[in-house]
Amino acid sequence: MIGAAMFTTIKTLWDKYKNKSVIAELTGHDWKTVSKVVRLIESGIDYPEKKPHPRILDLHKERIIEWLEKEGLNGLKVFERLRSEGVKVGYTTVKTYLADIKKRDEIFIRIETSPGEEAQVDFGYVGLTLDNNGKKRKTWVFNMRLSYSRLDYYQKVYDQRVETFIQCHINALFYFGGIPERVRIDNLKAAILEANFYEPVYQRLYSSFASHYGFRIIPCRIYRPNDKAKVESGIKYVKCNFFLGRTFSNSDDLDNQLRFWLDHTANQRVHGTIRKVPKEVFESEEKAKLKPLPIEEFRMSTVGSRKVYHDCHVFIDYSYYSVPFEYVGKTVDIDMTKELVRIFYQGKEIAVHTRLNERGRFQTNISHYPKYKRFSDTEYQERYQTKMADIGPYTEQIFFMIIEKQPRDWSRTVQGILSLVKSYPKEIVDLACKRAIAFEVHQYQVIKRICYNGSYNLPLEFNHEEINDYEYVKV
Repeated sequence: MIGAAMFTTIKTLWDKYKNKSVIAELTGHDWKTVSKVVRLIESGIDYPEKKPHPRILDLHKERIIEWLEKEGLNGLKVFERLRSEGVKVGYTTVKTYLADIKKRDEIFIRIETSPGEEAQVDFGYVGLTLDNNGKKRKTWVFNMRLSYSRLDYYQKVYDQRVETFIQCHINALFYFGGIPERVRIDNLKAAILEANFYEPVYQRLYSSFASHYGFRIIPCRIYRPNDKAKVESGIKYVKCNFFLGRTFSNSDDLDNQLRFWLDHTANQRVHGTIRKVPKEVFESEEKAKLKPLPIEEFRMSTVGSRKVYHDCHVFIDYSYYSVPFEYVGKTVDIDMTKELVRIFYQGKEIAVHTRLNERGRFQTNISHYPKYKRFSDTEYQERYQTKMADIGPYTEQIFFMIIEKQPRDWSRTVQGILSLVKSYPKEIVDLACKRAIAFEVHQYQVIKRICYNGSYNLPLEFNHEEINDYEYVKV
């Protein structure tokens, strides 16, 4: 088979030497092969390119790319969807086809922006570094780069939480002294819940922060690295030109070295793309185009998620806050400031409380309970008093004795006595309560024993042994 490279080489040498033997010697090809190529050349035929064979998935390529880009489907999901639509294809074929799509170089349009129009942000992992306690910790570098001037801001962090991400933004915007019209972010878990360019679901906190500072959030599309090429270049630059080969004694030392390098090297160099000094371009062309920083500071809240307990409360910062009963067992989102605790379920606000300052306290909205549970302690006692009175006067009398003796945990004893009517007539339970009152005892187990052994029929005269027998029954 004649390859394109072979054809081109022989054609070039033939035009120069017009000698098949010389060409065969120079290229190492057989004389017959050289002769065959020369015949093609002299007949005026260009290299016969091999016609590409159409593949079965080429008919579905547009939809496959849409599934990858818009919905973020993986190879298995694409395979399952194709099969569900009646496309007879094997998983290996789908996997190979997707790999070819992803590795193929695509032509893209260079994205250029106006002064003050855009900043790009991203995190980059830089390995383990020492904190101020001498402990090695995973470390990332945050980069915000103004797309026009290429002015950078870098900051070392130990996590990628939403609060950290936002604080890095605040520090970067303060460093620039203003706010661009939009901030283009990578599809980070810290900023976007779903990697979907067309219908992104933002973390409420980050969205609230963007609204406070007045910039638009522009997420990068998956499989479109050119969308954030500037900040990716910034991450690569700081890794290779600052972190590589340097040592840091602790966290403060790293911060100091990074800030010095940022001010005196990164932003003072001639940038490889624009061939200008970022700091000079920023000062002369971009700084005046940035929007001013807000006067009021953004009130950072703490976010997280909690499971709702069966008592209709969630546990937050060692205190308890009520949630409507229909959310028991579900996981809710928490947004907490110094003053308020806001609770959400699937983006909908379901409860708001003032934040408790003491640990172990309860903040309860009575309307969060079902209607049959909504009554005060007095109402609760009245309901059980009525039930005890229904058994008999002595049972009602022992109810008050129980309330007096056990003011905080009376309900279990009362419920136990009420349950006796399942096994004994009301008259027997009432007589048992009468005998218990005579002995000045009120425990459920004592009354149950009186019902069981029939002593409710005995006269009320008693001796000390019988008193002890009742008083020391374990409850």
